[in-house]
Amino acid sequence: MSDTSGRKSSGNQPQAPQTAGRRTTSSGPSGSPRAGRREADRTRAVRPVSAFERYRTPLLAIVVVALVTGVGLFVFQSAASPAYACSSIDTVQPAASGQIGQIQPDQGNQHVQRGDRITYPVCPPASGHHINQTGYGPLQPKVYGPDDQSVPNGWVHNLEHGGLVLLYSCDKGACDANLTAQLDAFSTGFPISTICKNPPQYVGPVIARFEQMPTRFAALLWDRALYLDTLDTQKIYDFFLQNGEKLAADGTWVSPPEPQCTAPSASPAASASPAPSASGG
Repeated sequence: MSDTSGRKSSGNQPQAPQTAGRRTTSSGPSGSPRAGRREADRTRAVRPVSAFERYRTPLLAIVVVALVTGVGLFVFQSAASPAYACSSIDTVQPAASGQIGQIQPDQGNQHVQRGDRITYPVCPPASGHHINQTGYGPLQPKVYGPDDQSVPNGWVHNLEHGGLVLLYSCDKGACDANLTAQLDAFSTGFPISTICKNPPQYVGPVIARFEQMPTRFAALLWDRALYLDTLDTQKIYDFFLQNGEKLAADGTWVSPPEPQCTAPSASPAASASPAPSASGG
């Protein structure tokens, strides 16, 4: 059957989907329309960028710089900090009758490693922990200038072997124009030890700057100190001869803890013999 325009009727032929806005329709098997699906929205939401993501690179750079700076500061402070500390400064006490100088309580004699920090209960220490390593303790007996590295960690070891240590304080006015000549003369005329007959420059004297003490000068032997505001050379020599090496009544050693010879025998024929080296023990 034809319509008036001469075109054939489509009969039951499915109709083309009609578009209504964004919704589409389609025909089912019977030709009846059915609802279509809304077209998927193809536009995706843009996720906002966080402040961390935006500044991540400069923030990481700041963290790295801070870490490097912190490590460098720690290394610098460790290198610049002194290898020892003092809990207290000794006080000058009157000498006992017939004695020169004063007794200082023993602070031990344990060996430590180079670089270990030592805290001495009393300064200047006439005993205490010290280094046992060639070049660092015992120190070479000589005059050390105000800017030389000569810390108690090293020279306490000289005391342990019977050496004398003479300290001077620049802060208290000991470092005048005549100091070098005076200290050189003191070292040159130093006496031989009484028992082991150790010559000068064997284990002492060590002459060094030290500031944590009550007077301009301090002469130290193991567990003993002589404090002076003037450099009384003869008094220091006498202090060394009286207290540097001492024996008990039974012939055993009283001081120092590690003498440089064996104790003399009771036999008149026996004599002390110097040890081969002052660097051990």
